[in-house]
Amino acid sequence: MKRWLFQATDNSPLIIFRILFGFLILCESWGAIATGWVKRVLIDPQFTFHFIGFDFLQPLPGNGMYFYFVIMGICGICIMLGSFYRIATIAFALLWGSVYLMQKSAYNNHYYLLWLLAIIMCFLPAHKDLSFDVSKRGVEKKEWMPKWIWFFIVAQLFIVYTFAAIAKIYPDWLDGTVARNLMSSKSNLPLVGELLQQSWTHQVITWFGILFDLLIIPALLWKPTRKIAFVLAVFFHLYNSFVLQIGIFPYLALGFMLFFFPSEKIRKWFYPKVAKTQKTKAAPFPYSKLVISGISIWLLLQVGLPLRHWLIEGNVLYTEEGHRLSWRMMLRSKSGYNHFFIQKEGSKNKELVNLKAYLTPKQIRSMIGKPDMIWQFAQHLKQAYAEKKISIKVFVKNKTTVNQKTTYTLIDPKVDLATVSWQYFKHNHWVLEPSKNNSTN
Repeated sequence: MKRWLFQATDNSPLIIFRILFGFLILCESWGAIATGWVKRVLIDPQFTFHFIGFDFLQPLPGNGMYFYFVIMGICGICIMLGSFYRIATIAFALLWGSVYLMQKSAYNNHYYLLWLLAIIMCFLPAHKDLSFDVSKRGVEKKEWMPKWIWFFIVAQLFIVYTFAAIAKIYPDWLDGTVARNLMSSKSNLPLVGELLQQSWTHQVITWFGILFDLLIIPALLWKPTRKIAFVLAVFFHLYNSFVLQIGIFPYLALGFMLFFFPSEKIRKWFYPKVAKTQKTKAAPFPYSKLVISGISIWLLLQVGLPLRHWLIEGNVLYTEEGHRLSWRMMLRSKSGYNHFFIQKEGSKNKELVNLKAYLTPKQIRSMIGKPDMIWQFAQHLKQAYAEKKISIKVFVKNKTTVNQKTTYTLIDPKVDLATVSWQYFKHNHWVLEPSKNNSTN
């Protein structure tokens, strides 16, 4: 295995993927400005729901975030062209990672994947061919890469798709509830809107979703099924792009197909005029313990994060503890309400908080069913009143409905959220889940 990982393999899939990756970064960054995403998520809010522990990451004041995203788009151009590749990739990884961590009201697993890929690409020699770095900056041109690069990318994809499939194996997905709820808002789509409301369509979506996620990587790796898997992947991801409208992810996922076809064919298909001249395979790359250790630690972390919710008391579907960073994609819908009450020191009266005075409509909706965001807003209220030298208690009365079925109380209404701390690695006792006395169907 060690020798295999450092064998030389044609680097054309990595080179072409770099070009596509840079272009999609450009689309994501400047598209976020054009669609109003930057304004809605990062400029309009008075208060931003950051990842807990990353409160030092805050949106730039004024129109600063527009310039921030323009710079990320420029990084995408540089990556695409292979110009100052290392600098551009590292810069984008830092900038996008900061955006990801500074807000949760627009949380998306695809944003997480984009960040992981940006980090990975920082360490890969994706600028060694078809790049300005080679033609203008004197970087040595290479047409080979070590096999561990291919393995690393495929292993990361296998983890993503496998955990996505496993997470779907629960009652509300298997009985078609999730698909039905998800498609109910798509009835106005041209051509397919009515079709998406049929019960048999929901069953097809349900089982195709599980089987695709579970089998797509093995099917692409096995030559007899590769072409069929590719056709199904094109259909699946274009369907997601049209129906679910999930940004660049479907095209990024299709870009990964480059790593499953023979690299010689990739070179022939995409730049035949500069086909490599070597008749024999290049010598193996030097063995590196550092590379082996880095890949091992990374992959163990990627396996551990989706499994961590099993170490936390309660059902993650209801408590959300361990949900993020776990590839639990489009598994549930939540609705309900959160009513915040403050009780000033020395008073027995509880005052209802006007959420619209603090949060945008999107933030209010995003907070439903998410205890970490509810706790964060309680801490924000505590701080806001502390600045006025007023000590308060914060209570929440709420109801949360999962998949339009189970309705339950998520937050213990008797607990003062201003005084409790957030537990990262274990269950927060004031986060509730359905029980005989705490739910209705």
